Amino acid sequence: MTGDEPAAAAAPAVRTVGAGAPLRWLAAGWSDFLANPLPSIFYGVCFAVMGFLIQFVFGHAYQYVSALVTGFFLVGPFLALGLYDLSRRRESGLPARLAPTLDAWRPNAGSVGIFALVLCVILLVWARASLVVFALFFTYDMPDLQGFLAQVLSFAHAEFLLAYFCVGGFFAVLVFAISVVSVPMMLDRNTDGIVASLTSLRAFAVNAPAMIVWGLLIVLLTALGFATWYIGLVVIIPVIGHATWHAYRELVA
Repeated sequence: MTGDEPAAAAAPAVRTVGAGAPLRWLAAGWSDFLANPLPSIFYGVCFAVMGFLIQFVFGHAYQYVSALVTGFFLVGPFLALGLYDLSRRRESGLPARLAPTLDAWRPNAGSVGIFALVLCVILLVWARASLVVFALFFTYDMPDLQGFLAQVLSFAHAEFLLAYFCVGGFFAVLVFAISVVSVPMMLDRNTDGIVASLTSLRAFAVNAPAMIVWGLLIVLLTALGFATWYIGLVVIIPVIGHATWHAYRELVA
């Protein structure tokens, strides 16, 4: 073994893909979903139930709901770990069963746990930043729940929307860049979180057009799931999770 081989193992090469690659990933994700419908739907139901619970518990303070629901984008890569394992098992020819995927994190529990903790901290910081933006622009009267969307989406609150999306966009891009392939990589190769995150950053940097398309597709599809009162998440989240596995397999050599 040469001195270069350990370094190569620690920092795998990253492939360059075209802007249309995310459509290919989604098609492969849909194929995985059809091949493993019941275990996949289980994870989709978990996401939908989380959305319902967040809205039920914080229904009186919808500024929290907006922060926590958008936080799905931040912690989603970790929560979908079982879906990655389903795709991995199908790829390896193993039976697609739910039970083994429930603790798929166990072989690399330390790295996965630390990475999950980092994502949770980012989610908490985002939730606080979201409330600060609300407080800055609605100092006297918070918009009532009935007319919330009509009020915040009006031209009278254009500055609020700009600030909210700029702050939220910063957190979303940060998490997306460090997690686009990192969690599947930790599952597949038992690497530590630092190597996985750096690999993810490199994959993000050298595939900017594909990453823009992939990020927009995730946002649009997840928004569609929210618009259906979270019911659409039962199918959408599993497909995105499976597609993320195929993104990892294509991006990381």
